[in-house]
Amino acid sequence: MDMFKYVLKRLALMLVIAFVIMTICFVLIKMLEPEIPMLGIQAEIEMAKREALGYNKPILVQYGIYLKNIITEWNWGWSWKVDYMKPVTEVIAKRIPPTLILNFLSMILSIPFGILLGIVAALHKNTALDHFISTAVMVVVSVPAFVYGFLLQYFFAFKWGLLPMVVSSLRDAGGSWMSWTMIRSMILPILSLSFGTIAGMARFTRAELCEALTSEYMLLARTKGLTKGQAVRRHAMKNAMVPILPSIIASFTSILGGAIITEKIFSIVGMGSLQIAAISMLDYDLFVATSVFYTLIGLLGTLIVDLSYGFLDPRIKMGAR
Repeated sequence: MDMFKYVLKRLALMLVIAFVIMTICFVLIKMLEPEIPMLGIQAEIEMAKREALGYNKPILVQYGIYLKNIITEWNWGWSWKVDYMKPVTEVIAKRIPPTLILNFLSMILSIPFGILLGIVAALHKNTALDHFISTAVMVVVSVPAFVYGFLLQYFFAFKWGLLPMVVSSLRDAGGSWMSWTMIRSMILPILSLSFGTIAGMARFTRAELCEALTSEYMLLARTKGLTKGQAVRRHAMKNAMVPILPSIIASFTSILGGAIITEKIFSIVGMGSLQIAAISMLDYDLFVATSVFYTLIGLLGTLIVDLSYGFLDPRIKMGAR
């Protein structure tokens, strides 16, 4: 019952935070330079929609109409610049698959390598191997993901010609996001996003495992006759994984944030490049919707991380006093 109340409370707080962020985004982008109507071949339809949304009314009145359309019709508005006169939900739905694929493939590559490097560094603490891994991790963590993107493009695409410079279009890949042509073209952006996650996961794993290896229960396990390898596998690894596994969920949201610039560098038609285009072209409704998307992803990731502690360790009671 405590867990149920805790989840409801967190969900309510999430909605409040999302509402506040959406309000700030809506008001701030509307306060920028006034929008010039495109007035294309569907000029009458466009003007009618603008009139229905109250574009000639004060910002707060526009926001009230905007919220009413979302609540009653699930209508997040239209894209006026990026994808002319298309519903925002339709535009976003087309951009989500490449972003999710890029992030999931990056996680599949980075999480095992990061954990493995952290384990190796912890088991060889204060040795030359540990110092090398720790130094490399600090260097990699200090460099933004887009820098790796430029370096990978220069060497693997431009200099050596081993991989495509940018990600292939869906038409060139035969209409499938999971075709070999598409995956091959996504190797460079996946690597670009993976370096930072590998380094972060390695540093976190090393810290947690080193703490577990020096704990009193490890000394007790050794005195009971277990070998070092048995004590590490049965006790140290088990306890160290309690905080490590939730961090894997948190790493997804960090990769998603880093993908905003990376998608632009590699010409990926995903959510990151969509948000950049929306803000640069002052596509109001589209920018607000993409901002809410990233906000909800971050909030849901935080909630899942908190709840995962209780499932991984029964001693942790979420919501209990």
